[in-house]
Amino acid sequence: MRTAPTDQPSTQRTDRAISTAGAAATTPLAALGQVPWSDIRDSTGSAAGVPALLRTVAGDDADAARAALDELRTRVCQYGFVVEQATAATVPFLWELAQTPRVTCRPQIIQLLRNIADARQWESVAAVYPKVLNHRENPVVWERRARQAVRARSGALRTLLAEQDGEITRATTELADALAG
Repeated sequence: MRTAPTDQPSTQRTDRAISTAGAAATTPLAALGQVPWSDIRDSTGSAAGVPALLRTVAGDDADAARAALDELRTRVCQYGFVVEQATAATVPFLWELAQTPRVTCRPQIIQLLRNIADARQWESVAAVYPKVLNHRENPVVWERRARQAVRARSGALRTLLAEQDGEITRATTELADALAG
């Protein structure tokens, strides 16, 4: 499978919180079709399944949303590793879902964003085994782009910290600390 370039995975969408005010609200995940998911990879191969997982996370069924988020985690940031190039492309949608009040697993989404922001395993491996940097598909680049994508949307932290839900504010505080470090 050919790997698509991901030079600007997180710049194709605007950074705005989702309004809950009826007709003025932006449709959650409306920009999913702007990402060439079938041309980029996640841990399973083609990332073509990522949009369906994100839509399920956005859905009303809390159990299905949690299961989809767990599956998404294994595809983009498993065991603290940014596993493929789809991670950076997924981050803006995670931010969007984290800011959408009706999403049932918002604290877990914020925790996933924190895990991505903390990921430095490939950089650590490359420090010991620099040959990793010579591979055509460079995981250090995926990791850096994913962290940059998390930082690019960090303006949403203030809104999330103002939430009344203690789990959301705790997870957001941890994410803010990770981004500050």
